[in-house]
Amino acid sequence: MCDERKAFTTKLTRGCLLARTRCAVVWYASLLLVLAGCAVFPPREEIPLKQASLEELTQLLRQRESAIQTMKGLFSAKVRGGLIPIASRVEGTVYYRRPNAIRLRGFSAVGSELFEFVQADDQYKLRLPTMGRVLSGRPSEMDHMGKLTRPFQLSVWAISGVLGTGAIGKQETAKLVEDGNRYRLDVTGPAGHLARRIWFDRRDLLVVREERIGPSGEVEAIMQFEDYRPVGEPAVLTAAQGMKEGDTPLLRPFKISLEDGQGQGSVQMTFHELIPNEQLKPGDLGQV
Repeated sequence: MCDERKAFTTKLTRGCLLARTRCAVVWYASLLLVLAGCAVFPPREEIPLKQASLEELTQLLRQRESAIQTMKGLFSAKVRGGLIPIASRVEGTVYYRRPNAIRLRGFSAVGSELFEFVQADDQYKLRLPTMGRVLSGRPSEMDHMGKLTRPFQLSVWAISGVLGTGAIGKQETAKLVEDGNRYRLDVTGPAGHLARRIWFDRRDLLVVREERIGPSGEVEAIMQFEDYRPVGEPAVLTAAQGMKEGDTPLLRPFKISLEDGQGQGSVQMTFHELIPNEQLKPGDLGQV
């Protein structure tokens, strides 16, 4: 009996040693695989931040704005907070001709027309077929024409990010602020108050955020610009921008998120197609 117990103990000890040896082999093999993986897949390098002066950033804004003479596009919009009392989801089209002619049309999921907004020079017209209403006037008077006009003014601001965030005007001044991995331009209007804040990502100098500021210092709208993609044909871009061979293609954000500074809601616009600098038909821009 003692001999059997001794033999069993010896066998068990050998089994434990063998198991430990196998575990050690597996552990070392796993370690070698991890080290090999690190050699095959080196750590991802951080994109260095670019340096830019105030003059260079204001020049970028001018170039990107002037690159677009006309634009037409298709988009979807999700509306939250009752900002547009017509529908929470909208399929839409946009037409634009430089310098300030724009037409927005919105449709339901089944294709029914929800609204048409036309702005040209110093006049606008808002047509709401489902409500049987037509509003018109000057863009500067929108706040006095009822709350229905507010979301469309905000939409025009949001689409300015696609057309090219507004360049610094002749009567405006700007101050450059280094804000971590971003640059910020604080733009002061002709009346002497802060009118806009514009943020650039320092990795590529693309505009990623803009705030519109009211005369009393209140934030009227906050816009985020994401998902930048190249648009247009290279030959068209070369003619429009004076681009040289090998220059950066024309990039535009395909996702724009807008939050109303007055707390009325938010809009997220996702563009499915953007076509710059093609000749528009006479009826594309509608009539004021």
